[in-house]
Amino acid sequence: MSAILSADDLNDFISPGVACIKPVETLPQKGTNNSEEYEVTTEDKVQPEPQSTAQISLTDCLACSGCVTSAEAVLISLQSHSEVLNTLDAYQPAPFVHGQDDHITLPRKLEKDEKIFIASVSPQVRASLAATYGVSETKAGFMIDQFLRGPQGLRAGGKHQNGFTWVVDTDILRQIVLTLTAEEAAHNLQDGDSAMNKEQTASPKRPILSSACPGWICYAEKTHPYVLPHLSRLKSPQALAGTFLKSILSRVLGVSPSQIWHLAIMPCFDKKLEASREELTDEAWSSDGINTSQSPVRDVDCVITSRELLMLASTRDINLSSLPLKPLSSTYAPHFPDAAVDSFLFTGGPKQNPAYGSSGGYLYYVLSSFQARHPGSNIVTQRGRNSDVLEYSLVSESGQLIIKAARYYGFRNIQNLVRRLKPARASRLPGANRRGPAGSNAAPGLDHVYVEVMACPGGCTNGGGQIRIDDAREANSSLLGSSSDESANQTQKSSIHEQRAWLARVDEAYYSADDSEEEMEHTTTNVSSIPDAEARVHDMLTHWTNLTGVDLEKLVYTTFRKVESDVGKDKSVNDTARVVELAGKIGGGW
Repeated sequence: MSAILSADDLNDFISPGVACIKPVETLPQKGTNNSEEYEVTTEDKVQPEPQSTAQISLTDCLACSGCVTSAEAVLISLQSHSEVLNTLDAYQPAPFVHGQDDHITLPRKLEKDEKIFIASVSPQVRASLAATYGVSETKAGFMIDQFLRGPQGLRAGGKHQNGFTWVVDTDILRQIVLTLTAEEAAHNLQDGDSAMNKEQTASPKRPILSSACPGWICYAEKTHPYVLPHLSRLKSPQALAGTFLKSILSRVLGVSPSQIWHLAIMPCFDKKLEASREELTDEAWSSDGINTSQSPVRDVDCVITSRELLMLASTRDINLSSLPLKPLSSTYAPHFPDAAVDSFLFTGGPKQNPAYGSSGGYLYYVLSSFQARHPGSNIVTQRGRNSDVLEYSLVSESGQLIIKAARYYGFRNIQNLVRRLKPARASRLPGANRRGPAGSNAAPGLDHVYVEVMACPGGCTNGGGQIRIDDAREANSSLLGSSSDESANQTQKSSIHEQRAWLARVDEAYYSADDSEEEMEHTTTNVSSIPDAEARVHDMLTHWTNLTGVDLEKLVYTTFRKVESDVGKDKSVNDTARVVELAGKIGGGW
């Protein structure tokens, strides 16, 4: 669960698992008597057969509704810092050749034991690292870049001195999601049917609910499927980054997506669940000739969190604070093979705006986009029941309401939201009225156009995988000015006030702009206006579809589905037989 929470404030927790539905088969032991003889014995003499350890994968977790949490650590082996090191040591680096203007090419086809390594990093991770080491977010980005692909980082050790060829900021890909989110809301408000959502995705019902938080999506799919028609069909920035990078690299370099290994560094453990979704593989977007692998390839191969990034460095005996806090040379930071994509990914990135919040600014971008279409309008903010519930209204210059929107963070608030979204149900009494509005496209009790929903109280900077204050003290003994006496007491649990102060420190790093002239030289420039940003995004979307030959709907949209629990059910009996059996037990049927 979220790092800021204590046992007395389980705002980020729904319910423990009743039972895991991962099947464990009991097979007869080898060497048993094959004759038709039977042995009769008493029950107390029967020795239990030894059971093998159950292997639980993230795919199993997604198919189970036994438990729901927002950001608890998923203790599995396939997505961890150890898996990153094992993969780097298991494959040879791709034999890239530097060409003109620092662009690189492949002189030959990749062998089976060769891979291309790419990584994407969330801005919340940079903020967590910046707070830990007392540097700016920009310098924290340099630190991560130097560690992942620099000569003093991962490349300094390992079996093959492997590192990552490209490290991408997911903030850049999020601009695509924000632009399409605003268009999705605008089309929904106009006629309820989005012109851009033709075949692959149906237009979501109003209010549109954000779908970038995997903890919230897991909760909705398993417990409240009636909210699924309201979910935005757009991929999250992490998922979009995987599709974007693998589809373009596979096409430009002529390699299979299985030969591209994508690592995502995120603030949330639930992002591991998202990466394991069967909808987020190359099967959803690949065309003939791209995928030569035998099985679906995930768009994001591995996800680690901010804390696991520290573990990754510690395992290789690398002190992150000792790495150069400056950009890498072109030798270790080559340009992307496609010039237009390279310009989009590594120049012109947006800066964080406090008004956008700590989770990407989906809601506020929608409001800002509508405001740009209505000159003179103002955004009015009203606090809800607590600081994690905010109501927004866009009001025209004459005082007329244009749209309403809201932000719900934390599962306690999410529960209130889904109750308000519960569909109306007709009474069985003759002449009785329906509970709630009838025949309306909008949900009962809500007249909002868009709602930003995030599982963690405080948003993504407070994700469960973020570096905690105790982790930061261990990584940097001088953090927060701790003395030697305080260092001796670091084993004591931090108080709730210290945790809140730490979260404020992370938020400050997330929002702060770099003031020094030296850092401003390496900081990407802001796009001047929303129309300019959206025009830039649409140019890239057109280039992306033309380059890959894949429809835009397949590249940027995904699907969600109801997950039913099989706990306690006999899988050998179908639903019809189960109903007939139940009717007979009642006494004579209906």
